[in-house]
Amino acid sequence: MSLSTRPRPDTEATRRPRGAQALLRGGGLAVLGGVVLLLVVLSTWIGTKDTSLAQVWSALWGDDGSYSTEVIRELRLPRTMVGLMVGAGLGAAGAVMQSLTRNPLADPGLLGVNAGASAAVVFGMGVIGLSGFTSVVWFSFLGAAATTVLVYLLGASGRGGPTPVRLALAGAAVSASLTGVIAGLTVFDLGTYDYLRFWMIGSLAGGKPDLVLDLLPFVVVGLFVALLLARPLNSLALGDDLGRALGAKLARTRIWGVVAVTLLCGSATAAAGPIGFVGLVVPLVARWLTGPDMRWVLPYSMLLAPVLLLSSDILGRVALSEGELEVGAVTALLGAPVFIAMVRRRKEISL
Repeated sequence: MSLSTRPRPDTEATRRPRGAQALLRGGGLAVLGGVVLLLVVLSTWIGTKDTSLAQVWSALWGDDGSYSTEVIRELRLPRTMVGLMVGAGLGAAGAVMQSLTRNPLADPGLLGVNAGASAAVVFGMGVIGLSGFTSVVWFSFLGAAATTVLVYLLGASGRGGPTPVRLALAGAAVSASLTGVIAGLTVFDLGTYDYLRFWMIGSLAGGKPDLVLDLLPFVVVGLFVALLLARPLNSLALGDDLGRALGAKLARTRIWGVVAVTLLCGSATAAAGPIGFVGLVVPLVARWLTGPDMRWVLPYSMLLAPVLLLSSDILGRVALSEGELEVGAVTALLGAPVFIAMVRRRKEISL
């Protein structure tokens, strides 16, 4: 074939598949957005007290002073909003962590970030006597950041640098140590234990209107930073040498990545406790649906995670005839089989 007859790489024929793929991914985001809205309605509607959709709609637009309206406005709607923000934060944090460490098994739970935030919160409540989200969240940030740095330093020590296996082992060791610290602190303070034995499982039941307003700025800033890191994280995934050759600022990307993870994990843990599997499974599913491009993985993770969290919360409300299952227990029950299935396929968890 002569050079003049060879198809050029930038012709319309080669661009069309990319355009179709982008359209398909955009359509997937729109579908996920619709599913999230549907779950918001269901989460506001379903509960131990029977309410109608008409009552839910009326309560959203005005307060008539009835008990049903109070339940919807003061309990269910704030709980749903907290679930949305916590889910989006954990999904984005998991995606950023997996990309930063080039480890498909990285998540706030396996790398010890949730344990660090939880230990700091337990210390603040049980030892210092703090209460309320705005005072506890700063301890949660400190614990999440310190644990992230510690696990990375432990995983990076020795030859070979921070390999996925070393990071996972370091995270497991740090999590085990901090779990012992948490157990010791709660045993010696029965009041703290009574509160934390539910919080440590992971729960959205404590969501109040004030918590929504307190949580919102931390999650918004964290998600904004994570989205800004999408392109640099794509370069980082190619390896340090190639990333530098492409002009990526690797140190700056890692620092801002830690900032995003700290903001998202710290605020989510302070608000709802250490909810597991969301930050691990959701980015894997998002990557399986979209490919490795973080410009798509992050938005998909931000929507898939609230879908998982709100679905788990709704299921936990109706699973028992009396009482409810905490959302952290339901996400573990739902997330573990999905994670096992994806690990068995192997290629779906490669970065």
